[in-house]
Amino acid sequence: MINNSVSNGFSELLLPEGIQRAINDLGFDEPTAIQKKAIPAMRSGKDIIGRSQTGTGKTVAFAVPAIEMITHENDKSHVLAIIMLPTRELAIQCCEEIKKLTKYCEGIRPVEVYGGAPMDRQITRLKRANIVIGTPGRIMDHMRRRTLKLDHVKLAVLDEADEMLSMGFKEDMETILRETPSSRQTVLFSATMPDAILSITEEFQDSPVMIEAGDKKIALDNITQSYVNVPMGRKTDALCLLLHYYSPSLSIVFCNTKKMAEELSLALVKNGFNAEALHGDLKQSQRTAIMDRFRNGALSVLVATDVAARGIDVSDVEYVFNYDIPQNNEYYVHRIGRTGRIGKKGDSVTICSGHRQVLSLTEIARMTGSTLTEINVPTADDINYRIAESNISSVEQTLSKPIPDRYRNMVNMLLANGHSLFDIACAALSMSFSEKEIKIQDIVSEKKQRNHSNGEFIRIILDIGRSSRVAPNHLVASITERSILHGSDIGKIEIFDDHSLVSIPKSSAEDVLDSMYGAKVCGRPVKTAIYEKHEPKRNNPARRGSLKRNDRDRSDKKKKDARKSYKKSSGRHRQ
Repeated sequence: MINNSVSNGFSELLLPEGIQRAINDLGFDEPTAIQKKAIPAMRSGKDIIGRSQTGTGKTVAFAVPAIEMITHENDKSHVLAIIMLPTRELAIQCCEEIKKLTKYCEGIRPVEVYGGAPMDRQITRLKRANIVIGTPGRIMDHMRRRTLKLDHVKLAVLDEADEMLSMGFKEDMETILRETPSSRQTVLFSATMPDAILSITEEFQDSPVMIEAGDKKIALDNITQSYVNVPMGRKTDALCLLLHYYSPSLSIVFCNTKKMAEELSLALVKNGFNAEALHGDLKQSQRTAIMDRFRNGALSVLVATDVAARGIDVSDVEYVFNYDIPQNNEYYVHRIGRTGRIGKKGDSVTICSGHRQVLSLTEIARMTGSTLTEINVPTADDINYRIAESNISSVEQTLSKPIPDRYRNMVNMLLANGHSLFDIACAALSMSFSEKEIKIQDIVSEKKQRNHSNGEFIRIILDIGRSSRVAPNHLVASITERSILHGSDIGKIEIFDDHSLVSIPKSSAEDVLDSMYGAKVCGRPVKTAIYEKHEPKRNNPARRGSLKRNDRDRSDKKKKDARKSYKKSSGRHRQ
């Protein structure tokens, strides 16, 4: 039964009444470009190639025709549709989406299968399934066990096919398709069209219809892209300030490594944020629990790596923060594409450290056709002013409603006790709003300050020297890039064979030591500490600095060996 009484934009697609009711419940008002083109094309039974980015509504585009096809079948006891996706997160989300779309439909039984989950439970559920959504590897596992038969499949969907290829699923995808009837309808969605994708279409599709919705530019246009430039050692401080200022209900922070994701999530928790890390080392049960909390709003900040974040499809992510510069253009588009989903507006902020990183980000923006805007890191005053505005808005909303008599009586009692209305109001506000104390110092103004410190300097020691071909400019670049210091703030630099000494303003010593944690100089990790040893009296730079006893012993031994070698050679010469 077709529902023609619908007032929103999906009415032109003439959806069955049950699906239209589900669409209304989900709050979708207008179909996306890919939905407008793919749904009618799939209904025709033709094979489809769809070029579309993530976050453009592809799931609804292929799920609606799949549901309609199964609804019209008399025998729904077999697997009639198989949907392949690159990650378990995508498989779970796709299955959940189909369940929501079939809320008012009977006889549709979707089941997701993916690695890392108990096999026996999936086997039990597969016995009743007529739509199977899964990763190629786990689908193959069930085929080998004969717990999944594909001889009745009428529709095969390959979603994010290019991603599956890059993850090494090509042979699995081809094996699965060969196990399905040749009469099936094959639908392939991919953001890019490499040669490997074209070879699959040539072998497994029959005169496919190409759909290009042009969603890539639209998806990026919905996202405001900004960046900040801060010292390396202040990136976490900058992120905290940005989170305080924008206060997004849901945000994702991207890191390049699992270790960084773990460390950053712990740092955010210490600063009062509700954050957790998502990376490949977590068990599936942990990943699922974290994503459930994030979708439900119980978790506000998700710190993720690129691999772990593949398949994150949460429509209400307000901000994406790039803590580390993305490793390539595709990662950048994928990251910021987690916000601005399905026509909604989104924001992304990339945290850069130094001119080189700004240039790298600018190049990525140029390659992806993005427009970048540099913004200042918000100050503590900016944040407190924004908090005050929010509090005032809350008070005005309360004033717009009738105030209970008991509160009016309390005010009258306080007036009778000699208190002014102004003081009463101030006391009430201080009780109602516990102001957030921003203890982090303002990064921008601090960077601009000169640290003359009345000429009082202190030396720090770095465990890298001439043997690693380090030069003064390497040390200056590393320190100034990560700390609040300028090159002109740094004093005398002395480089020895295995260590270097750098004079810095005494007032900045603690900040510099914190900033240099995990730093690299000339590609080598270095440790930094306050230099507390007494200099020997000699002025020879190669000997300057107090050597450990073992170092002196080794030096003496070298001299003795040299003398012995000389005597032996002299003896041979005399003979």
